[in-house]
Amino acid sequence: MKYCSLTFDDGPNFAGDNTMNRMLDILEKHGVVASFFLIANKISDENTAVIERAVKMGCDIENHTWSHPDMTKLTREEMIEEYNKCDEAIIKITGKKPVLFRPPYICVNDLMHEVIHVPFICGHGCEDWVKERTADERYKLMMDNVQDGVMYLLHVDDGNENTLKLVDRAIPVLKEQGFEFVTAPKLFELKGVPMKDNGQNWTVV
Repeated sequence: MKYCSLTFDDGPNFAGDNTMNRMLDILEKHGVVASFFLIANKISDENTAVIERAVKMGCDIENHTWSHPDMTKLTREEMIEEYNKCDEAIIKITGKKPVLFRPPYICVNDLMHEVIHVPFICGHGCEDWVKERTADERYKLMMDNVQDGVMYLLHVDDGNENTLKLVDRAIPVLKEQGFEFVTAPKLFELKGVPMKDNGQNWTVV
């Protein structure tokens, strides 16, 4: 069996946008799970149910900071606050502490590793943060890096229609190629990689 993980940054969505919920619809349709790295200051009474739905489906919820700053420009105290406030907001909803961290913009320095002691996650990007990238272009970027253990870095930011199309198209193709979709922490386990901060950004485990 081959394994891959879909990971989505920048959820949940502001009131009036349902991109993350629509992504959950796609995952549910295809019977797969994923990992969601949340920006915690976007969490509100209006979108808590979406997070709860993701957990109920077997997805995991991870830390993408409180407000999505370039962490390398922050003081030690500010870094700790960004990380801890996000953790606290997620724990309040899910009852579980996040076990992974994705730094905004994948900007990292040594001080961040001194104050945050979980694995830092990168992933294979499909340039889906570039609005001009079509669903077809994103699909090609995904398929160009198909391999056992791949972790895809994607986004469910507000209105990201082309990533919804990409994922709906890609899941059946990857399944046909023999891939099983698992959460990011499960991917670590299945590939025999210890869940610890090793001073790197994991892309493929």
